[in-house]
Amino acid sequence: MTEVTTPTGLDELWPLLRRHTQARIGLGRSGSALPTRHRLGLQSAHAAARDAVHSPFEPDTVTAGLPGMPTVRVRSAAGDRLTYLQRPDLGRRLDPVDRAHLPTGDWDVVFVVADGLSSRAVHEHAAAVVRATAARLTGWSVAPVVLAEQARVALGDDIASAMGTPMTVVLIGERPGMSAADSLGAYLTYRPVPGVTTDADRNCLSNIRPPRGLAYEAAAGKLAGLMGRGRELGRTGVELKDESDHGEVTGRIL
Repeated sequence: MTEVTTPTGLDELWPLLRRHTQARIGLGRSGSALPTRHRLGLQSAHAAARDAVHSPFEPDTVTAGLPGMPTVRVRSAAGDRLTYLQRPDLGRRLDPVDRAHLPTGDWDVVFVVADGLSSRAVHEHAAAVVRATAARLTGWSVAPVVLAEQARVALGDDIASAMGTPMTVVLIGERPGMSAADSLGAYLTYRPVPGVTTDADRNCLSNIRPPRGLAYEAAAGKLAGLMGRGRELGRTGVELKDESDHGEVTGRIL
């Protein structure tokens, strides 16, 4: 029988608690400040977050991870990174020239890979999530993957409208924090209307970033389940709930 040792003081308790969270807890003090090693750790995390926000999007990196899947590239109406950060509204609208060149077809869904606020997250995780999810979509017609630069989540609404697809999945770099600079989010929307659809009409999976976050296969399973049920219901968002951890995806129509 394995003997269980109970911590006898804070010095023994904090290391045990840190195994279960990425939050910075029990860092201690050096005089009236943090110990040097923890202060340096915070500065390093802050630098990683800034780098994630400002690092340029590299569509070729994503394309290389999607062999056999056609891609198309677009930009938002935000012409550069500074404008993108200062004008979120422009990141939600397509550049008019790029919009005119998007293909149209009889597709069921379009995957949009968008840089968002962390190109690093997109470069490291997006292609794997697209591949794993598409492999589960038996009988679905999937549009060419759209690679979007200077993009916000709602840019997917404009893209779906331009391509004539009833469903869009936006894979986007999430806002970096002091614990993670490489977190990928997936936003699912059924029949989005540019300028009308709200976040309440979307389903979101966040913190896709193995091994510390959601694994690719787990994300793909949840996403494909939501997609199938969303198509059956004819809606996504607050009326579509992910209960896959309990064996099903549920939803209701008012």
